[in-house]
Amino acid sequence: MGAKRATASKPTYSKRHLATGLQVMSRVKVTDNSGAKEAVIIGVPGYHGRLRRVPPACVGDIVVVSVKKGTPEVRKKVFKAVIVRQRRPYRRPDGTWIAFEDNAVVLLTPEGMLKGTEIRGPVAREAAERWSQVANAASIIV
Repeated sequence: MGAKRATASKPTYSKRHLATGLQVMSRVKVTDNSGAKEAVIIGVPGYHGRLRRVPPACVGDIVVVSVKKGTPEVRKKVFKAVIVRQRRPYRRPDGTWIAFEDNAVVLLTPEGMLKGTEIRGPVAREAAERWSQVANAASIIV
């Protein structure tokens, strides 16, 4: 056994074992006040899968989205976003099952800050624990 090599720190994406409820080409609601209303997921950074497999994502993951409906300033633009709600039920470590009414994301700026100033509707605890900015802007954490 040789000596361990130092590695550069990479951004960690999905390392948890949650039920993935969204995938590439899923339409999601944008639940912040950034001007966007609806977006479509076009990528999942950090996912290295098999050839032709559609990348999945779950609550708390970063995804790349393209805004489809909203104000002219944000329409047809590509942003990174954090998933804050998903319809597919997932199990928490304490045994409870959680499912939301819709699939929702909040948009991020290229620097990684929230694009909007407030988040409408509930936010999953998994997303709030992972992203402190999302927790600060959320009105309800479930």
